Amino acid sequence: MVGLGTLANVGAVLLGGALGSLVIPQVPEEMRTSTMKALGLAVVLIGLKMAWETESILLLVVSLALGTMLGEWLRIEDRLQAWARRLERWPITQRGGFAKGFVQASLLFCTGAMAITGALEDGLNGNPSILYAKSILDGVASIMFGSVMGVGVMFAAVPVLVYQGLITLGASAISRFLTEAMIREISATGGLMVAAIGFNLMGAAEIRIGNLLPGLVVVAALAGVFL
Repeated sequence: MVGLGTLANVGAVLLGGALGSLVIPQVPEEMRTSTMKALGLAVVLIGLKMAWETESILLLVVSLALGTMLGEWLRIEDRLQAWARRLERWPITQRGGFAKGFVQASLLFCTGAMAITGALEDGLNGNPSILYAKSILDGVASIMFGSVMGVGVMFAAVPVLVYQGLITLGASAISRFLTEAMIREISATGGLMVAAIGFNLMGAAEIRIGNLLPGLVVVAALAGVFL
């Protein structure tokens, strides 16, 4: 059945986020801070490894710069934060840091080659194996992030469902336009965004991640023209 991979991924995020934020006992503040920084360091490594796959650093830099300018103009980060804060009014989301957990977990789970290639493979060939593997990774990450960032991580399942679901359903049409080079550069650019999330988690920077997102569209367009 087409779409099982995305459903498994959504379930993993929900289960992991619930275990991390609702089941695992609240840890002391000092331990939470140290754990957050350790997770941030690991996320930076994951992001840099993804970014290292690029075959055109100049293309990546230009795309990220142009995309960020567009994102700031569109105020994407502000809109994401505003939407997340509406959800904070629900009783289950009263724990602090909901907006931050939702936004950063959503970007982490939706940015990367596995989300794109896995959804395409599921939609084109009915093979959800890539998304099953991603589900395991995201589930483990959800437990860790949920324990320090709260239930906002659970709600990251919604953009995962929409993003991967739309790619799966439109796989036949999308595959005609996405070349291997485009997917590689999208993943590499997304890797830098993932690394930025890591720096935020460590408290080393305060990068408005949402405003970087148009860079994924820009790099896809430039890669399609020049690579």
